[in-house]
Amino acid sequence: MRNMASVPQPAVAREQQHAPSLADTIRNTIRRLSFDLTSGGQHPHNCNRTPHHHHDFHDLGSEDVYEDSLDDDDKPESRSIPHSATVPVTRVTDKDADRTPSKNGLYLSHAATTSQLFAAPPLTPLTLAGYGERTKSRLLSPQLAEEIRHLVPLRLQLYDTWSLCYSLEQHGVSLTTLFSLSVPPRTTSRPGYVLIVEDKLGGIFGAYLSENPRPTKNGRYYGNGECFLWKSRIINKTPNASTTSLTSAGGDSDTASTKSVNIQFRAFPYTGINDYMILCEPGFLSVGGGDGKFGLYLDDRFEKGISNSCPAFGNEPLSECGIKFDIVGIEVWRISSA
Repeated sequence: MRNMASVPQPAVAREQQHAPSLADTIRNTIRRLSFDLTSGGQHPHNCNRTPHHHHDFHDLGSEDVYEDSLDDDDKPESRSIPHSATVPVTRVTDKDADRTPSKNGLYLSHAATTSQLFAAPPLTPLTLAGYGERTKSRLLSPQLAEEIRHLVPLRLQLYDTWSLCYSLEQHGVSLTTLFSLSVPPRTTSRPGYVLIVEDKLGGIFGAYLSENPRPTKNGRYYGNGECFLWKSRIINKTPNASTTSLTSAGGDSDTASTKSVNIQFRAFPYTGINDYMILCEPGFLSVGGGDGKFGLYLDDRFEKGISNSCPAFGNEPLSECGIKFDIVGIEVWRISSA
């Protein structure tokens, strides 16, 4: 008896065995229609070709190079799929050697890299509002304000107007007055405060406060890790220099406004060792503490001050006079939307 497995099948039977089913026909039709909608009807004979996954599309700006899964010998002409980005794409040349090349000889110009596309816009110059026309002692200059501005929380850097809450020259010697004038308006949301002190040697230093200075009960500290101490030193004063001159915003220039200054600025941020940020009582104002030391301490008469190294900020003494210094000027500025 002949083995039936060895009997060759008729040609008609082999064709029926490999004939596409109804499901295959529908699937191929859907693929062809999908490809026509995507590529504008080009190359309908390639409807069975399978594109790579999404991560195989190279983000080249206005076009993404489409690669199919066939061998190189069987690939049709290059085609592209529109992309939502609008970064210009051009061919790499010898002149473009300093630019970022990518696959298929295309590149993205450095002027359109991701870091630059999403970079924050430049900040608007600050306006310092609140100095009186007759105020001679103006501790905060535009240069110093910009240095402090870059260290405050990002939500406050966008505000381009700082308001003077208290000035020793304008409002008199009173810690109580400083507390009362620093209370924020009810319409203000999470303002910040800049405390500025001038010592007998002309040194300018102070602190950034996350909350307004005010007395608390039972010696309770308040504030958060946004607080920091800072100090500055004028390196030189040069007439008609290229740096920004010391001009008061919204008022006449003071005696130093005809000169430009270069300042040396240092900041001492929160260390995380303790939570001793701000401590105020009717008899004093202090910022930073720990181990029985204050980073900055001012008495209620604004005559004597103390600045020592403290664990909260790991700072050095802020005054060039040493740990103890004589107070010459004090200002408090509010950073807020109003």
